[in-house]
Amino acid sequence: MSEVHVARRSRLRDRWVAAGNEAALISRSANIRYLTGSAVPGAALLLGPDGRDTLLTPRGPVADGRAEPPRDTDDLRCLTLPGATSDAAVAAAELAASFGTVALAVEEHDLTVARHRALAAAVPGVRLTDLGCAVEQQRLVKDEEELAALRIAAEITDHALGELLESILVGRTERHLALELERRLMDHGADGPAFPTSVATGRNSGLAGHRPTDRRVEEGDFLSVRLGARYRGYRCQIGRTFVIGPAPADWQVELYELVFAAQRAGREALAPGAEYREVDRAARQPLEAAGYGEALEPYTGHGVGLEIGEDPRLSPAAMGKLDACVPVTVEPGVHLPGRGGVRIDDTLVVRPQADGGPELLTITTKELLAL
Repeated sequence: MSEVHVARRSRLRDRWVAAGNEAALISRSANIRYLTGSAVPGAALLLGPDGRDTLLTPRGPVADGRAEPPRDTDDLRCLTLPGATSDAAVAAAELAASFGTVALAVEEHDLTVARHRALAAAVPGVRLTDLGCAVEQQRLVKDEEELAALRIAAEITDHALGELLESILVGRTERHLALELERRLMDHGADGPAFPTSVATGRNSGLAGHRPTDRRVEEGDFLSVRLGARYRGYRCQIGRTFVIGPAPADWQVELYELVFAAQRAGREALAPGAEYREVDRAARQPLEAAGYGEALEPYTGHGVGLEIGEDPRLSPAAMGKLDACVPVTVEPGVHLPGRGGVRIDDTLVVRPQADGGPELLTITTKELLAL
């Protein structure tokens, strides 16, 4: 993968050199991993104009047990700072100044005011400019190595969820089921969960981001789950809703079919060139027409990759158009206070119709199962 990382850094370098900067300092963890493969917490990456790239890390353990500690390569020098409390970003800025750098681009959106002031104080002769979200924009379109990792993450997630559905659920708590799902993710090869697993039953079902409680699963409940695996840093998301008992009630069938139709409309709207807000509108319109508009989330999907909740955001006010090879979620949901609700989330990769349309990564059935 070192050649891939060199190419990514070269593409980024072309952007900030063209903007008049001599070097760039990357401090956001996901961006450093994207550009180097390293997952060391607290690291900073200094990119020089002539390929003199340096990864600076504080002394301490790596965040991801599957990621190797950084080592020098022909194109990347790795420096370990003397103490765990050392600020790698400040050290990187000082290194840039020692190279004679006059203009240094930094990720202002990742820096606190105090940290930005510390950088400025450490290198008073260097002009700090804003790199903006240049790395995040470059991360939007995934290469084949990234998509392969996402496919494996989705496969692990499907396996974990499928095994849970074969077990006895009545009487178990939301918290216990969430812990079991995360254990099953690890058993199938995940580095860990992509985000905190949500299990919601009864009146809690359908709530976005619900934190599991000690409420027990009961007959007649809706059971909604939302989980994802993290594999080699890449994260996917799936959400499904089931009914506990021999058969769903009429209102449960009606609500489920409505959310399913909305989710299908959103999936079918995914295509290169489609506007973000048009995809959101496709998923949102059936729910608004049924009178649930005010209860909907601010967005009906988002990008995934090294982070959950990457760009693009599929929301009514989002500006921009989808590209091919961009992985996104489509995740409409409805919650009825006091009764529960339905969520259906999938992770897909945008593909042109000539290639078969959007590639569905999370394949667990969306049929309303009675468990």
